[in-house]
Amino acid sequence: MTSDALRAATDRMREAGVDELAIRVFADFHRQLSEHVTGTIPEDTIDPLTDVPALADAHPDDAAVAAALARTVVVKLNGGLGTSMGVQGPKSALEVRDGRTFLDIIAAQVLGLRERYGVDVPLLLMNSFRTREASLEILGRHPGLAVDGLPLDFLQSKEPKLRADDLTPVEWPDDPELAWCPPGHGDVYVALRTTGILDTLRERGYRHLFLSNADNLGATCDGTIPAWMAAEGIPYVAELCERTVNDRKGGHLAVRRSDGRLVLRDSAMVAPGEDHYFQDNERHPYFHTNNLWVDLEALAARLDERDGVLGLPIIVNRKTVDPTRPDSTPVIQIESAMGTAVEVFDGARAIVVDRSRFRPVKTTDELLLLRSDLYRVTDAGMVESVADRPEPLVALGGAYKLVGDFDERFPHGVPSLRQCTSLRVEGDTVFGAGVTCVGDVRVTEGTRAVPDGARIEGTL
Repeated sequence: MTSDALRAATDRMREAGVDELAIRVFADFHRQLSEHVTGTIPEDTIDPLTDVPALADAHPDDAAVAAALARTVVVKLNGGLGTSMGVQGPKSALEVRDGRTFLDIIAAQVLGLRERYGVDVPLLLMNSFRTREASLEILGRHPGLAVDGLPLDFLQSKEPKLRADDLTPVEWPDDPELAWCPPGHGDVYVALRTTGILDTLRERGYRHLFLSNADNLGATCDGTIPAWMAAEGIPYVAELCERTVNDRKGGHLAVRRSDGRLVLRDSAMVAPGEDHYFQDNERHPYFHTNNLWVDLEALAARLDERDGVLGLPIIVNRKTVDPTRPDSTPVIQIESAMGTAVEVFDGARAIVVDRSRFRPVKTTDELLLLRSDLYRVTDAGMVESVADRPEPLVALGGAYKLVGDFDERFPHGVPSLRQCTSLRVEGDTVFGAGVTCVGDVRVTEGTRAVPDGARIEGTL
């Protein structure tokens, strides 16, 4: 049954023109799935990673930084849709602030970096088949962004969603596109090879990739890290931040006892009954930001050694074939995470970075913070904190979950949060212009509107 299911899936991929290497990688994951490989990392197989150098302590000279940047390529993971926030199309097309989308700000960051150092750092998006057109249209607003005849993007692969009951490719005549899915951002290494981008970059003298999520505007290209990699011959670097109580569920690096290699353990990889170890910030003091740096030559060598199949741990994502219809066919999407490749590289390292390099926008809570007076976004796309106190905790109710609903409830902009320590909105409230939140603020369910110019303290 399993071999028949795999054959049906790979036949469908070939019919759709999927590259043979991507099919081999999918087949390896399908085998793991059929053999019930869990990918868990028990606590007694690892040691905590505690002795990690800090980016703040690295001080290469400007010449070394410029030389490293001249051989660095920025890659943004841009395959995700904004459906969880009510955004139609790519999440990166969401207007974050002042009419600028994630992609507009990313383009400004790259162009600003080029101007500052006098080097043409290329930008590449890894798009999915659902994000490509709209994303390239936005980048088209920024003349001169393409470099040296390189494209502005490459496509990650696609794979069939699998029926949860028998692992065969699902059929969905209502919308055949919904029968397909991207294979997670771990596909970036395979996609770089299958699209020819990896070899093209190497031929043109590029040496380092900086990879990060498109929705993390703090992930700017800091030339200090590739300069450090070049000086010490480091093949792979993962950026880490100090964990707080709010980061307990974020993945962390650890040292595998059997071979001393670094490994990434995400929440889905925790052994049953061991959440208390995983969430212990004293035991595992850093979380993984998904900002990564990879030596192109080392990546090519690992792919060659393994016939293109890096053997990353499997992630099993259980959904319905139509995510908007809970009654549609249950499916499994096979995925992998790019950060798990840390275990593939001999001599991989980690570096602790400032929290400012981790500013993801996954929810409207985080969008409110970014749109507030706690931050400014410069012409060069840099997100700068202007606050003199820690960021407040924001918890918006369900009425604000989708961006369209969020905008309707803040028609004149979000409140001032410069004096706020927490904001909790429990009901469905429309905020007027010029509202200021002070201290711990709770807006109760019965409050329908906050008037213009209101100053809110305590419970309203």
